Amino acid sequence: MSSSADAPRTATARRIAGLALPALVVLAAEPLYVLVDTAVVGHLGPVPLAAVAIGGTVMSMGVWFGTLMAYGTTGRAARRFGAGDRAGAVGEGVQASWLALGLGVLLAVLGTVASEPLAAVIAGDPETAAAAAGWLRIAVLGAPGLLLAAAGNGWMRGVQDTRRPLWIVLGANVLSAVLCPVLVYPAGLGLTGSAIANVTAQTLGGLLFLAALIRETRELRPIPSVIVRQLVLGRDLLIRGAAFQACFLSAAAVAARFGVASVGAHQIVLQLWFFAALVLDAVAIAAQSLVGAALGAGDTDEARDVARRVTLAGGLAAVGFALAMLAGSSVIPRLFSPDASVHAQAAIIWPWFVALLPVAGIVYALDGVLIGAGDVAFLRTLTVVSALFGFLPAIWLAYALDLGLGGVWAGLGLFTFARFAGLTWRWRSPHWLITGASR
Repeated sequence: MSSSADAPRTATARRIAGLALPALVVLAAEPLYVLVDTAVVGHLGPVPLAAVAIGGTVMSMGVWFGTLMAYGTTGRAARRFGAGDRAGAVGEGVQASWLALGLGVLLAVLGTVASEPLAAVIAGDPETAAAAAGWLRIAVLGAPGLLLAAAGNGWMRGVQDTRRPLWIVLGANVLSAVLCPVLVYPAGLGLTGSAIANVTAQTLGGLLFLAALIRETRELRPIPSVIVRQLVLGRDLLIRGAAFQACFLSAAAVAARFGVASVGAHQIVLQLWFFAALVLDAVAIAAQSLVGAALGAGDTDEARDVARRVTLAGGLAAVGFALAMLAGSSVIPRLFSPDASVHAQAAIIWPWFVALLPVAGIVYALDGVLIGAGDVAFLRTLTVVSALFGFLPAIWLAYALDLGLGGVWAGLGLFTFARFAGLTWRWRSPHWLITGASR
């Protein structure tokens, strides 16, 4: 029950929009840049497009760790902020930033060393693998900046500040979007120019978030015990993210084995899917902040109200996005590649893409609610079960039976519906409503 019968309502539509709209720009900036990058590289030919698809899939592991940083830090910081401890909320950001820096450097080193074998395993085709490895060796150097930016986003969302991240992320990505076509074409760097533009955006963003943290607090020393606690608390998000990575890496590998045109089409539609996911996640970011703050203050009624409003908003927004994608089905793929074989493969999976979006909108919203509540153990289990018994068997069966990209995206549909069923059940239960400054 609520800690106070007349507790002030903060989960109004205006409050949610005030947090969600700046977060929307932040979330959209990175995938928009990836879409620009895909379009620029796509006009170099199907092999460079496939190379970016493979290299980008490997780099998504860095994005996975970044999501862990941002979402885990948001939940912890929001609970402290809701309990009246802003300094403690910022302190979570300091320790998350140290963790991000160390992990980012480690990823950069490992990615540089392992770029060739990773690309070879995923690509199958030697020409595509060589191009992907060359792109990846440079792009992976942006990992420290990528993770520092994620940690910065996390603590700022926790204290309900989504405006500063807007300007930081937008500025870095606009600069990189301008650099990408210039480096690829007039400068004649091709795929190398694409990778350099990626590193530029990620490094600049990380440095700007780090500067904002230094202006916020003087307590910048690392505290190993807190960092270890963050790692322990983040293990469920880590396992959940590993399940996602296993799914999408497997999907890329299967798509690659259906040919260059198939993996190119898969890259285009998958990036649009990720773009939709992150845009629709804007209301979920608001949910993380508001649910965490409400439970930190002991107000379960407010937490329930946020969950209800966010779920409705997520579903409606996803329907709107699906209608836009349906209307552009014959035009959008041509923006990313002039190749007719890529267009033909994209047409096969486009109906799956459009049909799954409304369900996914609700799934993303409820993910945000439960992450804000700290109920990540349930999310871990649900995601792993959905991957092991849904997505992975379906896509490898599609490969065995030569079902093409339609089979791969049928697996994605099974994965999405399994998560939808589990999340709606959990939402209707009281198990996620645990109050206090920490969980």
